[in-house]
Amino acid sequence: MLSRRKFLQVGGVAAAAAAIGCDQLPEVIRDPLGFDDDAPSGPFRAPVSGEIGMVSHALSRLSFGGPPGEWQRVRAMHAVEERAVERYVAEQLDHESLRDRRAQRMARRLESLAAPLGEMYEYKEDFLLGEMTRGAVLRATYSTRQLYEVLVQFWTDHFNIDSSKGDCRWLKAADDRDVIRAHALGNFPEMLRASALSPAMLWYLDGRVNRRVGADDKPNENYARELMELHTLGVDGGYSQHDVMDVARALTGWTVRSKDVSELGIGRVEFHPELHDDGEKLVLGHRIPAGLGERDVDAVLDIVALHPSTSRHIATKLCRRFIADEPPAAAVAAVAAAFEGSGGDIRSTLKTLTATSAFAAARGSKVKRPFEYVVSALRATNAETDSGPALTAYLSRMGHAPFQYPTPDGYPSAPQPWLGTMLWRWNFAAALASNRINGTRVNAAALAVAAGGESALAAHLLGRRATDEEMRAYHESGAGVALLLAAPAFMRS
Repeated sequence: MLSRRKFLQVGGVAAAAAAIGCDQLPEVIRDPLGFDDDAPSGPFRAPVSGEIGMVSHALSRLSFGGPPGEWQRVRAMHAVEERAVERYVAEQLDHESLRDRRAQRMARRLESLAAPLGEMYEYKEDFLLGEMTRGAVLRATYSTRQLYEVLVQFWTDHFNIDSSKGDCRWLKAADDRDVIRAHALGNFPEMLRASALSPAMLWYLDGRVNRRVGADDKPNENYARELMELHTLGVDGGYSQHDVMDVARALTGWTVRSKDVSELGIGRVEFHPELHDDGEKLVLGHRIPAGLGERDVDAVLDIVALHPSTSRHIATKLCRRFIADEPPAAAVAAVAAAFEGSGGDIRSTLKTLTATSAFAAARGSKVKRPFEYVVSALRATNAETDSGPALTAYLSRMGHAPFQYPTPDGYPSAPQPWLGTMLWRWNFAAALASNRINGTRVNAAALAVAAGGESALAAHLLGRRATDEEMRAYHESGAGVALLLAAPAFMRS
């Protein structure tokens, strides 16, 4: 209900609305009904233990880090910390039930990302890439559906598409919305099929030119190889060159209308039976009979989507993301069994993963990738950002610009490739804390007051009580927040 005070505030400044842009309006005008009450505000408690507790660990590993008050909110879910984490996991897995009005409102401003597929081509490619990048950062920073957003990043790399290739400049925006975001916490076989027939994927891995015209034509095997090596079975998944070629044969005839060929139905995926190899195929020992036509794609995906090698490959990647760079074999086996047993249900798989002892033990052990680092810093400092070029330029300098990795394997998860860009992390930390990034603001003094002092603020940023040495450096540096954001402890999750 709109309070009398808010009503008067609205009435007192509404006349200014015609003179300034919507993004400059006071929050009460943009959201007079209090739809932003999922945003953090007010005093909050920070961790008091000298070790990283389970709540801090869960927030760091299953989300992009906790904003002010999030540790306190989760810790209050149950008197026993482990049970509180279980409830947090259940909450995050049921992501659609979480109110997410602030992030959704911000995303609605990026109108191009909601456009129908054909209308994507009306935007200049640089503008559309900027909107996709801005949207990725804003959603990750402000969404309450944090585990979902983390998985969006995970699957974006798993089904990587470089947005600079051909019509991917326009089609990747639709792929992000209709494939990755639509299925990130859903069912893997369904996501796999959506990706296989995604206009952007057909462009990126040349499925659109995989055709058989003459009897001696060989299929284009690019997508078939990556489907098996990266998307499903894994490089050691037990497939042969014959399997790759027969999968490529099964996928002939699919294409997408190109910007350079047609002005009608641009971006539309079509099946041309006259360009399809409709003969018998043999894939991983499974016979695909002749005459299935466009149903060949479903026959192939049914074979690979829940294959034991696929279960192991997906489980290994998930465990690398959420447990350790070299995850224990027992954890991988448990997660693979959950994946296969649930028919590729991602929620069930993650529920099993977060219940492993390996997940509980792996605290503060993973180096954040640049995107995770930047977003976690924004969240921890309660930053207000427009995620404009001044901010996203830091991601480019750190080598982690969204949607721009050139090869199909996606941005690396291992820490070694990112260690050479640490200087840019330090520069970012200093610029963020001192409000030298246009369009992004933090109020470190107010944050310290809300936390209950500088020691509590340090504990909030680090996920544990700071050591005497860390606090001494905090005070002596003259730029304590920047120093903590650049500290090794904050660089890890």
